[in-house]
Amino acid sequence: MYKLLSILFLLSMYSGVKVKPVNLEQLESATLKCDNDTLYVVNFWATWCQPCVHEMPYFEKANAAFAEQKVKVVFVSLNSIKELPQVEQFVNNKQLKENVFLLNAGNPNNWIDKINSSWSGAIPATGMYRKGKKVFFREGEFTQNQLDSIIKTKIQ
Repeated sequence: MYKLLSILFLLSMYSGVKVKPVNLEQLESATLKCDNDTLYVVNFWATWCQPCVHEMPYFEKANAAFAEQKVKVVFVSLNSIKELPQVEQFVNNKQLKENVFLLNAGNPNNWIDKINSSWSGAIPATGMYRKGKKVFFREGEFTQNQLDSIIKTKIQ
């Protein structure tokens, strides 16, 4: 009986997507500076940003459509670390399947330029990284066709 309860407890812990708080160095090593053939599509967003929420399904569809071509979508929440429970609830309610990080890097003025020197800090914003190098960056919302088209050019 004890084993069954332990297994049920462990399963309940993993029933939803967990949002992992990361600092900038951890985010860089997990996605931005990975020296491999995978194209990392990194979407910066927040729960309160309506354009961000609107485009999320496009990223989910793109991740599924390009899964065989070494494309990995990663969502990076810019919500406050204090909002982690709300972000986790949001992610579970939206049934997001991709990796979700919450960037806990302090004052954005100290790290935005490290992501992209032309980034004003507006969201949504999306960067694409391959072989440890940025191959694309854009502020603003995507349509499905725009996102798919840009990914196609970056995987060739």
